[in-house]
Amino acid sequence: MSSPVPTKKQKTTMSPVIATHSGQFHADEALAVFMLKQLPKYADASVLRTRDLTILNSDAVDIVVDVSAKYDGVKYFDHHQREFVDTLGLEGTHDTIRLSSAGLVYKHFGKDVIKHILLSQGAEEISEAEITADLLDTLYVKTYANFVEAIDANDNGISVYDKTELETISPPKYKDFAITLPAVVSRLNPRPAQVAAKGDEFVDAQFAKASELMGLAFVDQVLQLALSWYPAKQHVIKAFAPETRKALDPKGRILFFADQVNWKAHLEEVEQQAAQDPAAEGLEPVLYVVYLAGPNDWRVQAVEKATFVSRKALPEPWRGVRDEALSELSGVPGCTFVHASGFIGGNKTKEGALELAKKAADWE
Repeated sequence: MSSPVPTKKQKTTMSPVIATHSGQFHADEALAVFMLKQLPKYADASVLRTRDLTILNSDAVDIVVDVSAKYDGVKYFDHHQREFVDTLGLEGTHDTIRLSSAGLVYKHFGKDVIKHILLSQGAEEISEAEITADLLDTLYVKTYANFVEAIDANDNGISVYDKTELETISPPKYKDFAITLPAVVSRLNPRPAQVAAKGDEFVDAQFAKASELMGLAFVDQVLQLALSWYPAKQHVIKAFAPETRKALDPKGRILFFADQVNWKAHLEEVEQQAAQDPAAEGLEPVLYVVYLAGPNDWRVQAVEKATFVSRKALPEPWRGVRDEALSELSGVPGCTFVHASGFIGGNKTKEGALELAKKAADWE
């Protein structure tokens, strides 16, 4: 145990206590403890590592993760019970991976954790007023899908693929298991000689290090999604509005962004959602995206239908041609290049790039 257990009398004047199991630690409880400590209620909490049920069930402990064989969503957040089969289960998605202690804490506190991370570490880029219900709902699902679900699966022994089937198709070219977050956390567990020489305090210090490591990765994921991924999605949704597309091309085949936007990460999802909009009836699939890549550098990029395969590449006669020769060939002033494969081209002006896209879309 990391510290003397507070008595019930002492507990009224002491900081909260988060309990988890002693002994070998794993990525899931390391992340669970970190997430709890992002909440104001547990920001100053001490961490007690023990398997003593008398202590875990006492009033001296405020919340228990990954130990106790209990789950009530209030104090106890363990997933090792035989009967435990809970998943996140959001609207028919994320309902196949059994939760670990990380997933359990995330299920109950995830939105609050995300909000407080944004308030404390994203304040320079996002205001409290901008942390909307839609943002939190979206980040809650996306952060689970991108990060927490993998921790749940790893702790429950679930592989991304069936290893036996995969290796019959293609044997692995290298081993990457040692560089995953759970593997790095596992290596932070002290060796027996270290435990014998340095005792439980050293083990607890290593756990704290593991929790901080998981937290750094988790926070980076939340901030990237909130401050880059989500804003980009809003830009794509706006650009995909039927009226906006029709203003550029009557058939809706062109998207336009006045700056650099990671549109590729969102196009497929937004396109599927937009197809349900009655106002989009009659519009054709998007073929080209026009965007600003730098000063006097506008790009026309063909949308992929598969990796390295465009829905409609830029016209074959333009491919591999540059500058004045391309401008003369295309009839559009200010051209800079078209890639040899036709997946992308450039122009010095917005008007020129849009004209290239329109001509390419109409090319027979």
